[in-house]
Amino acid sequence: MATSSSSDSSMPTEVPAPYGNGPVPSVAPSAETAPKRLPKVRTHHLQQAKNEGRRFAMLTAYEQYAAEIFDEAGIEVLLVGDSASNNVFGNETSLPVTVDELLSLCRAVARSAKRALVVADLPFGSYEVSPQQAVATGVRFLKEGLAHGVKIEGGKFYAETVRAMVQAGIPVMAHIGFTPQSEHALGGYRVQGRGDDAKRLIEDATALAEAGAFCVLMEMVPADTAAAVDAAVDVPTIGIGAGNATTGQVLVWQDMAGLRGGRMAKFVKQYADIRTTLSDAARAYGDDVRSGQFPGPEHSF
Repeated sequence: MATSSSSDSSMPTEVPAPYGNGPVPSVAPSAETAPKRLPKVRTHHLQQAKNEGRRFAMLTAYEQYAAEIFDEAGIEVLLVGDSASNNVFGNETSLPVTVDELLSLCRAVARSAKRALVVADLPFGSYEVSPQQAVATGVRFLKEGLAHGVKIEGGKFYAETVRAMVQAGIPVMAHIGFTPQSEHALGGYRVQGRGDDAKRLIEDATALAEAGAFCVLMEMVPADTAAAVDAAVDVPTIGIGAGNATTGQVLVWQDMAGLRGGRMAKFVKQYADIRTTLSDAARAYGDDVRSGQFPGPEHSF
């Protein structure tokens, strides 16, 4: 066991290397060399972006490493979405995922993100019964899931629910347009807010913002309708398949990074092909194991 010397406190301490390759020096960085820590993103920072005509990015995250990477990359908002139902738990829709399943994922993301605002979806069946049910579920996500806010789906009907949650100290992001939890009621994945229906979305957004929602997310909404909604409310808006007039944009990270296979929605832009990279790595690893090339002498003790 290494001990520190009391005679020279300026000497670097010796700390064990991660895999037993000998000690490495550890010196605390000075104030001049230490990287500056950016402030945590809060809801009022998103409001400032709207007020000043700036934009912010949002991605889903469901576990430690994605959250850590996106946080370090400067993504302002991380959504622990009920889309974990499709992208983590293997369900066909978002409906089966439970509060307890999302709470575990939310804790992992919140513990790993040092700067980003972490928002959690309230899953289907956890808030619709009454404002009291919504408050109780929201409290669990802030206390047990360590989230900074929650998101609920639905229009102006949920204004009183939003108001009750906000009064209880729970920041709420509203989600209008296509709402996946209502997939069966809406007749499948269909664009919302076309033509005369645009008025309904404007009324929904206005009522939810007036009830205290700090942000309004719009999914699968025509760009001109989304622009009209954004102009009608003072709070920031976030789009997914809603054009580029919103303050923020969100994508499911497995779509954005090309981890998920199959046909992508029109609004998805893929910035990488992680599925191919990971497949190639797994295939090469399997070949090396079967041929006896791995582990080699350099990987053995």
